[in-house]
Amino acid sequence: MNTINIKTGYYPGTIGRITEMHARYYSRHWDFGVYFEAKVASELAEFAGRFNDQRDGYWTVWGSDRVEGSIIIDGIKTESQGAHLRWYIVSEKLHGQGMGEQLLSLAMRHCQMLNFPSVHLWTFAGLDAARHLYEKHGFKLAHEQHGDQWGTPVTEQKFVCVL
Repeated sequence: MNTINIKTGYYPGTIGRITEMHARYYSRHWDFGVYFEAKVASELAEFAGRFNDQRDGYWTVWGSDRVEGSIIIDGIKTESQGAHLRWYIVSEKLHGQGMGEQLLSLAMRHCQMLNFPSVHLWTFAGLDAARHLYEKHGFKLAHEQHGDQWGTPVTEQKFVCVL
């Protein structure tokens, strides 16, 4: 793979590629289907349409002129619910190279600089490498519940980091 770099903000194609990465990974490893892909696509498109660079964060990893990872901070409900960490993914070809750590560090630094009171994310049990990174950055498991909306029964988890 050519040079890897991280870009800030929206670039053409990022919505589609982030959606594709999530759909392919979660279909292959967790049997998630069309509902999941459509939800990622519609919510990411809605976010991109209201993105505010004074509040939100949008980072993508690029390699060979293509998105190979992403992380987003949605700050629209920061005062009532805290910032929301979303669409965090790194392509399997970049696993183990520190890109996930770099993305999460950028996102958390953004939240600290804006004095957000907390950051939360939703995930599910079994994503152990991601959980390790979350906990390394101060996230604590706050809630668990059974869910099967994605096509496969999972234990959904909410993690919160108080800043």
